Amino acid sequence: MAKKIVGYIKLQIPAGSATPSPPVGPALGQRGLNIIEFCKAFNASTEKLEKGMPIPVVITAYGDRTFTFVTKTPPVSYFLKKASGVAKGTSTPSKELIGKVTMAQVKEIAEAKMTDLNAVDVDGAVAMITGSARSMGIEVVG
Repeated sequence: MAKKIVGYIKLQIPAGSATPSPPVGPALGQRGLNIIEFCKAFNASTEKLEKGMPIPVVITAYGDRTFTFVTKTPPVSYFLKKASGVAKGTSTPSKELIGKVTMAQVKEIAEAKMTDLNAVDVDGAVAMITGSARSMGIEVVG
């Protein structure tokens, strides 16, 4: 018989640096899950990634206080900021441009994010990422 799912926990944790401190500890603690076990498993699964890269993770909590987790690819904004070399997006995207990315970079980001986007093909993913860039104040050239 399958285990009874108690709930899902969605977090965004830097790669390789999950610790029992907030937000991980309180989120897992209120479900009665083993925090240290999760931290070790998460850090082991993300050790090959760039240190500090924000990784979205969905943790499935079961009734017998066990868990499974699935890691996703980093957010599009992380890739766009890295490609354009800016620290953060602008507060006035329609008036102020703070950086530039090439169409080749956008396509590369789209191919990396394709598993987590709800786009039918790469062209649809490119359009989504171009829109994200525009809303951050990053100009897409070429």
